[in-house]
Amino acid sequence: MSEISFYTGVAERLPYVCRLLRKAQLSGARLTVLAPSGLLDRLDRVLWEFEPTEFVPHARLRAGSPWPWASRTPIWLVDRLQEHPRRDVLLNLGMEMPEGFDAFARVLEVVATEPEQVEAGRQRFRQYKQLGHVVQHHVVNA
Repeated sequence: MSEISFYTGVAERLPYVCRLLRKAQLSGARLTVLAPSGLLDRLDRVLWEFEPTEFVPHARLRAGSPWPWASRTPIWLVDRLQEHPRRDVLLNLGMEMPEGFDAFARVLEVVATEPEQVEAGRQRFRQYKQLGHVVQHHVVNA
């Protein structure tokens, strides 16, 4: 069963996600970030810019576009899980519980403070619990 962790109350979502990805990558984890395409494009830009003296290695993978170094890159940015092999950790930035999440050892959910984010996060939280998963909850900004 997947380990599920929610991070809620996140005022600035993309900078927080960058720090979370950096920490996970430094620990040796291999991550898949799932989000809508436009959000992934913004995250890709922010990952390049957020720390001027560091690089968080990542690849923006698109359906049908092979990327030869993907297997050696610790962080994948994808808009569909079905087209990519599984990794250690899934970071879901979408509004819905991702189909196939249970193929990952760990699932991270980062929920911003906007009302639509909060409501969608609550719904995903309930869905994971209904499926019998133990869900950890971390409040980022009280």
